Amino acid sequence: MMAYGDEDSVSQLKIVTEDCKCDYEILIEREALGDCGGGIALTSSSSASGGGSEIWSSLRRWAKLVFVVILVSVLGVCFFIWIGPFLMNKEVIPILNRETETFNNPTLAVLIFASVALFPTFLLPSTPSMWVAGMTFGYGFGFLLIIGGVIIGTSLPFFFGSLFYHKIEEWLQKFPKKASILRLAGEGNWFNQFKAVVLLRISPFPYVVYNYCAVATGVNFGPYLFGTLVGILPEIFVAIYTGIMIRTLADASNDRRSLSAQQIMCTVVGFLLTVITTVGVTLYAKRRLSKLQKEEQQPLIQ
Repeated sequence: MMAYGDEDSVSQLKIVTEDCKCDYEILIEREALGDCGGGIALTSSSSASGGGSEIWSSLRRWAKLVFVVILVSVLGVCFFIWIGPFLMNKEVIPILNRETETFNNPTLAVLIFASVALFPTFLLPSTPSMWVAGMTFGYGFGFLLIIGGVIIGTSLPFFFGSLFYHKIEEWLQKFPKKASILRLAGEGNWFNQFKAVVLLRISPFPYVVYNYCAVATGVNFGPYLFGTLVGILPEIFVAIYTGIMIRTLADASNDRRSLSAQQIMCTVVGFLLTVITTVGVTLYAKRRLSKLQKEEQQPLIQ
């Protein structure tokens, strides 16, 4: 009797122990599920905070853009009301009168073409010559003069740079970050090189410096030349427009008459659109160059 009872107790004890173990395992599984749920909640919270930071970053960019537009507008109004007339009377008008008295239009056209073609070879800026082209000849003939000079002005340094290839290569090694961007123009097929040169010309990288550095990046002359002609178009039109605007203000000041409200509005709006377009295109070019640079570095990292 006692032996049977002991066996029965032992069997009951085993059953209770096994049931408790099962309950314990269930509890552990629930806790594990709870941890996973907490992890999901944490991930959701992290993604939500990440989305919030992206929205905040976007708002900050738009706020900066609005601030820049307002600042440029205020500066533009101040320029046309106070600074512009002063510069016109003291500097621009005397230079234009001297230019008109000294050179006729054919001679001036030759001088503009020669300066745009030769100044980059001597690391001199040719933008003032583009202004004069806009002031004197406008968009049509002024554009033809400038684009013809640019063809020569970018070709000569490219071929001269090949004579100093090793010196330029040593100089680029001192600036590895800038050099890595420049070397993007020498990689890939014809179209990839063309696209990279266009972006480099639009970006704020110095125009006259790249003319000599291009040969050390391995870019072919074809994509280098055509990419230059396409990438420099915004700068040419901005320079011609600036020259036309200066001529309009100078004529008004020289004739002792003020611009009409419609002329002032068109001039200010055109100036702002030019500035905004130039800044936007430049930022886009910089962003694209950075993206291309990261894409080129990614296989090396892998």
